[in-house]
Order: sequence, then structure tokens, then C-alpha cells
Amino acid sequence: MTGLELAIAAFALMLLAIFLRVPIAAAMAITGFVGTWIVLGSPNAPLAQLKTLTYDTFSSYSLSIVPLFLLMGQFATKSGMSSALFEAASDWIGHRRGGIAMAAVGACAGFGAVCGSSLATASTMGQVALPEMRKRGYSDALSTGVLAAGGTLGILIPPSVILVIYAILTEQNIVKMFIGALVPGILAAIGYMITVSVFVRLSPDAAPSVPRATFGHRIRTLLRIWPVVVIFGLVMGGIAADWNWSMDGVQALFTPTEGAAVGAVATGIYGLMTGGLTWSSFLDSIRSTALATAMIFFIVFGAQLFNSFLAFTQTPQALAEWVTGQGFSPLAVLAAMLVCYLVFGCVMDSLSMILLTIPIFFPIVEALDFGLPAEDVAIWFGILALIVVEVGLITPPVGMNLFIIHSMASDVPITRTYKGVAPFILSDLVRVVLLVSFPGITLWLVHLLF
Repeated sequence: MTGLELAIAAFALMLLAIFLRVPIAAAMAITGFVGTWIVLGSPNAPLAQLKTLTYDTFSSYSLSIVPLFLLMGQFATKSGMSSALFEAASDWIGHRRGGIAMAAVGACAGFGAVCGSSLATASTMGQVALPEMRKRGYSDALSTGVLAAGGTLGILIPPSVILVIYAILTEQNIVKMFIGALVPGILAAIGYMITVSVFVRLSPDAAPSVPRATFGHRIRTLLRIWPVVVIFGLVMGGIAADWNWSMDGVQALFTPTEGAAVGAVATGIYGLMTGGLTWSSFLDSIRSTALATAMIFFIVFGAQLFNSFLAFTQTPQALAEWVTGQGFSPLAVLAAMLVCYLVFGCVMDSLSMILLTIPIFFPIVEALDFGLPAEDVAIWFGILALIVVEVGLITPPVGMNLFIIHSMASDVPITRTYKGVAPFILSDLVRVVLLVSFPGITLWLVHLLF
């Protein structure tokens, strides 16, 4: 059996184990360990690898950004930012037809700018916005569908833990990845609002009109969200301040890791100011961050073992050579990869998908000629992969965001949530086609700032 054949068989067995509910980290680690044993013919090599791989993986300074952004998200959840964001958005656009649903999208985008988690965004905003929409007479399909879709903004709008992991795996600049995700994230929010507008015009009974808030009240609620703007500006502006001016340039205020620490502290201070962050919730935030970090790092370790096995079999290089030798169109190959992400994103979380596929897909992408510099291709592909994986979170039958929202509205049949989220999936697919066709949409802000 050749190395490529062994890798394909191992990959199939690993997917089978995942579908049988074996933890993803364990499935990758076991497959990588046993595969390396078979390739090298001795258990001594993978055992010796365990000694060095653990330290080499987790001594990386770049990985320290992960728990800091997770802690920032925990503090944001506890501090009541979600309520302030939703109230402000609702006061300004809630009087329009479908305005409360649009406000939920806007609040998800704002919360995602300080949270970085799709599931946390869907869960937190669901608790705030779902009761309000149902009280105002919004249809169950629209209410649950828009919140499930809006949750995906949590990981697309930077900062994003998934983009950090992708940048580390592909040796890209974390700041440039964040900047590259900003415009697609804004387009996603705008696309969802347009979808709501079309939805309520086709189904007028789905979203009755509500009274307009007074101008004074709108100003007061707008002033309540200034900390969110300040925190996002401080974190993103601080780490992206190394702009390429014609003179000497402006140096960055801090590194991405330092920016994550500043964001966590600032969000914690906001929570103390609002009274949402008590001693009990602080300890709960630390505990939740530790558990989430341990889970992510275990998946990263399992992926490293599996990727090491793939390196021994030289599978990524062999696949890249095979694909380029077939004469396939680069866009056709890219489309096939995105379809794979869409399918597997329905049954796997986004982090696992990125860790599992990037070592295989990225060398192929690097070998294809898209007419762009290598760094631009890496940023463009990373954003596309993240978007399509996140679409899987709202794709029936097992999209995770759908079940998060369904758990909050258990009286709503899941089929109605499927119906409500379908227009937003269509919006996502249109956006993917747009970004594939015009890479400059993703890259222009990166080129402008760097």
C-alpha cells in the first residue's frame, strides 16, 4: 500500500469514528499515532514524537491569543453588552417592517466584534432578541431563522479564534487575516438585513410594524453602546495600526496577543461598570474559558499528530501534484473544496474542519494559479473556507446554531426553523459566489492598510 492509499484509508476510518461519536480530537490523535506507527514500522517513533510534539505545539506564543479572546467573549456575554446592542439597534430601525429582526442581525454583528464565537453569539442574542420578536408578533420561522443565521457573524467578524488557528497553520499574518475578514463580515450582515426585508415583503404577516421610538430615547440607547465601539476600535485599531504610509509609518500599539489581553481587560472593566460581572460570574468566566481552551488545544494536538502522519506519507504534496497534473480549472478545484466544507460543516464544528482539512487543501491551493500573489491567495482562501464552514452551522439537518436556537424555542417545530433559515443560507451562497468571483472585495482593505 502506498503512502497516499494509506492516508486515504486512514482519513475514511477517522471520519467513520467521528460519525460514530468518537471525540474529534481523539479520532485525529489515534489515527495519526497508529498511521505513523504503520508508516515507520515501529511504535517507538510516534511515542518519541509525543515527547516533543506536545511542547513544540503549545509553547507557541501565537496560541496564547486563544484563551484571551475566549475570556473576552465570556466577559462580553456576562456584562450585558448583548442587551444594550439589541436595544439600540431596535430603537433605531425597529419601527421598519422587519426592523426587530434587522436589529437582531445588527446586534449579532456588534456582539461578534467582541465575542468571536458563533455558538455564543447565537445563544446570547437568542436569549435577548427571541422573546422580544415573539412578543411583537414576529413569525416563529423568521424569529428563529434570523437568530441562527446572525450567530454565524460571531466568528466571521474579527476577532476570530478560527482565523488565528488558520493563520498559525498556514504561517500567515494574523492581523491581515482579521482585516481581510472585516469586509466579508459586514457584507454578511448587510445581506442578512436585505434577506429580512425581502422575507417580510413576501410574507407581510411575518413581521408587523411597531411604533417608532422617540429621538431622545434613541440617542440615550445609542450612547449606551459606546464601550463596544471603543473596545473594538482599541483592539482592532491597536493591532492594525502599522499602516504603510509614504513617510516612516505608524507602529502598531500592540501585538495581536497583547490586543486580546487589552480587549479582555477592557470588556471585564465594562462588565464591572454595568454590574453584570460579579465575583461569581467572573469565576464562571475563568472556568468556561479554561474548559474551552482545553478543548481547543486538545483538538489542535490531535490535528498535529494527524498532520505529522500525513507529512510522513507525503500525501499533501502528492495530491497537489495530482490535481495540478490533471489540468483542472483552479476555480473548479476551489469550488470542490468549498462544497466539501459545506457538507462536512453540517456534522463537524468549524475548528475541527479547519484543522483537519487545511493541511490537505492548502498545499493544493498554493499550487494552483489564481493570478494572485501567494499571500493574497492564502488570505482569500482562509476567509472563503471560514464562511462556508459557518454556513454549515445553519444547514439542516444538524446545523449547530439551529439546535441552539431550537433549545430556546422548544415549542417551535424544527421544520419551521429550517424554513426560516433557508433564505439566509441562500444569502450566504450568493455572498460566497461574489467573493469567489471578485477576490478584491476581500483583499482591498488589506492592500489599503498594508
